[in-house]
Order: sequence, then C-alpha cells, then structure tokens
Amino acid sequence: MTLPMTFTLDEPGRPELATFSASDGYPFFYRRFPTSAKPIGRVVFVHGIQSHGGWYPQSCSKLAHAGYEVYFLDRRGSGLNMTRRGDLPSFRRGLDDVGEFLRALPQDGISSFLGAISWGGKFGVGVQYRHPGLVKGLILLCPGIFSKVRQSFAERMRVVLARLVRPSRLFPIPLNDPKLFTATPDGLRFLAQDQYALHQATARLMFWSRALDIYLRRAWKRVHLPVLLMLAEKDLIIDNAAVRAYVERFPSNEKTIIEYPGAYHTLEFEPEGHPFVDDLLKWLAART
Repeated sequence: MTLPMTFTLDEPGRPELATFSASDGYPFFYRRFPTSAKPIGRVVFVHGIQSHGGWYPQSCSKLAHAGYEVYFLDRRGSGLNMTRRGDLPSFRRGLDDVGEFLRALPQDGISSFLGAISWGGKFGVGVQYRHPGLVKGLILLCPGIFSKVRQSFAERMRVVLARLVRPSRLFPIPLNDPKLFTATPDGLRFLAQDQYALHQATARLMFWSRALDIYLRRAWKRVHLPVLLMLAEKDLIIDNAAVRAYVERFPSNEKTIIEYPGAYHTLEFEPEGHPFVDDLLKWLAART
C-alpha cells in the first residue's frame, strides 16, 4: 500500500497528510488540521500502541475549528507507516521522533501543547525528561502508564528470548478485542473494519516498552509544566488509580484531573455530545 507524500484526506476537517523525516532518515506520516486564520495555539498528538491518527479526526477537527492548529503523528511502524511495521529501534528513538517534530514547528511565538493518548502517554511524559521545554502544557488522555492488560508470563518469556535471538519476531498485542476500547456500536464497527490498526508488535518494541516503564520512574520528576489528565471511569485497559497517583506526584503546580463517569478507554468513540473536547478547549483557552 502506497500513499502520496502530500494529500488532503476525506475526514472531518479535511486534514492535510504529509511526512516528516526523523534524523535517522525514517519518514513518518502526520495529519495537519489547519485553522481558517492565524492559530491561537498548536496541539501535537501522539497515539497508543494499536491506534493511529485516523481514530481521532472528530476531536482534532473541533479543536481546529476553535482556532488551534492540530498535528497528529502516526508513530513509525504504525498507522499509515508500512516500513518496519510494528517495530521501534528503541524507546529513545521514539521520544526523539516527537522531540524533533516539536522543534520543527514554526517559531512564531504561538504556544504548543503535547497531547498523549493511551500507550502514547508514556511518550508524553518521557519527552518532558529527554526533550524538556518544547511545549507549554501536557495533555494525557487515558494514558497507558499503568495497564490492566498484560501478556501471560509464558508470552513475556518468549518475548525476552526473541529479543535476544530474533528481535524482529512479531507477537500479538494483547488489545485485539474492540470491546476494550469502547462500548458504542459505531466505535466497535469502526474498529472491526480498521485496516491500519496495529495488531502485532516486534519483540524489540515490546522490550523497549518495558524499558520505557523504568525510564518513567524518574521522568515524572521533570514534569513542571501544566498537566491535564483525562480518565474514563469504565476503562478496561488503564489502571486509573495508579495513573492518578503517578500524575499527582508531578512537581507541576498546575494539575487538572477529570474522570468521566460511564466512559470507556477511547473517549473519541463516546456518544455524540461527550464533553471531553469542550473540557480540553477550556483548559487550552486558560493557557493561550
């Protein structure tokens, strides 16, 4: 499957599709949701281990309509990126992808914010340690810093062995039941038909995900910027109590925590009228 280097997608907000080349030469896709006038702020999103930018056009379109220029990155090896599918050279390379993209944004005095969703929440926190000072605020949407869903012990041992002898070997990501993400019929239907979701990952990526967990044990000490944490009460993937306790330890003086009653992991798939985008806009407006 091939895609042009620049393309306008038939999605809400008609985002522009383009590529960004990381310093190691890997080109990864991103969506840009432009504003009709000079933006009042910029929001850069990173997604979870299985998802991609195509899951989130509704919320990104609403943010753009409100005046925010939105970028949604497809992580290397996932989403629209077919090269080295399901792989990640190291977690530091993943953090550098985000940091390099943030540094490449226009230097015009407009504040930038980083939005990190699900497993991408690990990147959101890690970037503050490895690439501090690039954004004015951190948005964590059901961040996968502590998970309820794990591989079996036997599967973890197979991953460890494969990482030593065959690091590119693929293993199932233990999130392949759409009901883990949402309970809405439209969301379930979308997930069942999604051809770009990542269902397998290499032993290398899974190893580096565990290594990133260890990295985050010290990264939290560098989160001094304003933080918005959004949680879903019925999240079947994330350990909300552990995530909340972790975020509350941040040295930031501005921490806003919202938990949505009755909501499932992917807030994007909640019924029409769910308030999470409005709450995000209020939080952004107070800082732009």
